Amino acid sequence: MSASQTPPATAVLGDDDPTLLVKIFGKDRPGITAGLFDTLAAYAVDVIDIEQVVTRGRITLCALVTAPEGGPGAEGGLRATVHSWAESLRLQAEIISGRGDNRPRGTGRSHVTVLGHPLTAESTAAIAARITGTGGNIDRIFRLAKYPVTAVEFAVSGAETEALRTALATEAAALGVDVAVVAAGLQRRAQRLVVMDVDSTLIQDEVIELFAAHAGCEAEVAEVTARAMRGELDFEQSLHARVALLAGLDASVAEKVRAEVRLTPGARTLIRTLKRLGYQVGVVSGGFTQVTDDLRERLGLDFASANTLEIVDGKLTGRVTGEIVDRAGKARLLRRFAAEAGVPLSQTVAIGDGANDLDMLNAAGLGVAFNAKPVVREAAHTAVNVPFLDTVLYLLGVTREEVEAANTHDHE
Repeated sequence: MSASQTPPATAVLGDDDPTLLVKIFGKDRPGITAGLFDTLAAYAVDVIDIEQVVTRGRITLCALVTAPEGGPGAEGGLRATVHSWAESLRLQAEIISGRGDNRPRGTGRSHVTVLGHPLTAESTAAIAARITGTGGNIDRIFRLAKYPVTAVEFAVSGAETEALRTALATEAAALGVDVAVVAAGLQRRAQRLVVMDVDSTLIQDEVIELFAAHAGCEAEVAEVTARAMRGELDFEQSLHARVALLAGLDASVAEKVRAEVRLTPGARTLIRTLKRLGYQVGVVSGGFTQVTDDLRERLGLDFASANTLEIVDGKLTGRVTGEIVDRAGKARLLRRFAAEAGVPLSQTVAIGDGANDLDMLNAAGLGVAFNAKPVVREAAHTAVNVPFLDTVLYLLGVTREEVEAANTHDHE
């Protein structure tokens, strides 16, 4: 590049340099943003910051710009011109003098996602007050979704993520809303691995109870399952006890069970959207490969692991074969899947509902308790207590519009 082509040096805005905050309010219509900056261009100002929000057809447009050269006379001319332009469009304008750029954001930055069904003014006030009480400042709020739940995200600075998460978990439980707190940064948009439990998470059923219904021992199995999920029984012992009740059942029953499995509402949408965004998705289950292998194929999952019912001469023996997938096994498989996917453990998301999911939820970068037992909700990073699995997407910062775009693309 020749000397004549060298771009001019960019001046750094000083803390004492005069600036103007230009605010425009009114009914939204095409061309407002372009019109404002066309008006400002006549005064050769530099744009420092812009923020625009449209809510129910009303626009709020803010522009932070350098003060025009030429002193008070030039600034007065800019003010008069902007007000005249705004009035011609039946808009309101406010111009505030100041110095320098925006105040620097505090250290410790987080995204706080709040899910409500509905989201009340009372719960919003309480969440905002608790953020302030931890020393945090709300820098920005925007809506992620309006259905099937209302989901909003707060960008917060000035408070450490873990302290904020702890404080808001207590508040959320008392208010009956779901709150997730994750650290801000590039890693939030990086490729991730999402691993889910199957029974009562990805699907609405407990698979062993479906098998038990065909064996005529549903009540006995359900009782043992409930005690295990509450953490009252060792999972491996309870697994062996329940499977033993299935001894002698014809292996062809597995096909009937696969047909009876009901996906949780939003499960297909969750997986389809994650895959469209480049995520890898897996399942780990204390249930059986006779079902999870089918789910892997049907849903296009990247990983799947579960226990395997032993079959001899076309009959279930009442035993399982291979490595037991229990509480510790689920966490171990999460780490294995992450290694195979080339994803750091900090970039993993685990979703589950039972006590045997706790190690996995705690090992993941984000552990989500989905319609979980109280002991699980209290120990997980965050909880979702609405019956729609795709709401987990909002905790990852994915908007409803992005979800719908993924669905539209897949149906083209």
